[in-house]
Amino acid sequence: MTFLELAEKVVREEKRPLTPEEIWQIACAKKYDAAVGSQGKTPWSSIGAQLYVSVKTDPKSQWMRVGKRPSRFYLKELNTAGQYSATTPVTVEPVSPVTSVAERYLEKDLHCLLAYFAFHNLRAYCKTIIHSKSRKDEFGEWVHPDMVGVYYPLDDWEDVVVELNRVIGSVSVRLFSFELKRDLNFSNLREAFFQSVSNSSWANEGYIVAAEISQDEEFQDELQRLSTSFGIGVVQLSPNDPDSSKIIYPAKHKEYLDWETINKLTLNTDFSEFLDRVKKDLTGKEIRMERYDKIMEADAMKKNFAREI
Repeated sequence: MTFLELAEKVVREEKRPLTPEEIWQIACAKKYDAAVGSQGKTPWSSIGAQLYVSVKTDPKSQWMRVGKRPSRFYLKELNTAGQYSATTPVTVEPVSPVTSVAERYLEKDLHCLLAYFAFHNLRAYCKTIIHSKSRKDEFGEWVHPDMVGVYYPLDDWEDVVVELNRVIGSVSVRLFSFELKRDLNFSNLREAFFQSVSNSSWANEGYIVAAEISQDEEFQDELQRLSTSFGIGVVQLSPNDPDSSKIIYPAKHKEYLDWETINKLTLNTDFSEFLDRVKKDLTGKEIRMERYDKIMEADAMKKNFAREI
């Protein structure tokens, strides 16, 4: 069965417009997914891509697009009463899906994946910030980053260059702020994104990080727009293959740190200890890796997530 045949079968049975993700979830619940050959990591993306192409390029397509953000797809022959069109808002109906991968583990389980990714891709050492260690009466709703990281020039520069850089007051460290989510889609995009904007205002670079990110075309357009507008990068983690984690949209680098916000964040003991660690590592010109989040082996993380799934 092809992806389009699968989509047709599901929509005919459901008799309502569905997103590519909903089509795949229902197919999995009904065990139809076994009839599809190669699925890849995001089969709903393949379904969506083929449906979009069919609607946009084939005048004789049996498919029509219904509503926006997210768009759903419906069979023209089922739209006999003309109740649906490209501008028709569609009420989201509950689906009985197979639990997504992101829902089978906790957000905190992703910290080891992010520490691994940041170390190998941003050359950063990370530390988890536990929110409960902050006094809530001292903060607004969105201030605490989930994880922070630091890049040192110590591994790239000769000692004499590092020393001169410090003497002239221009130490070239980079500080990172990360906001972690299990998944990212239209239902939580704006809240998650602006939470990340708020929590990352102090750092050189801020990222929103998730294990599952919707591949809906309109969602990706909006995600890219927000990333470009506010300079927040987007990272997709891969629990099944940590080395496949990637930066989808890069963060905009800020030359200057927001010291007032940094000072405010020191009310959290984890963050204060992080800053103290950075100072000591720079002063001693030796990075104490054991003082940061542990960098696990990729195979060990794969086994851990396989057990969760």
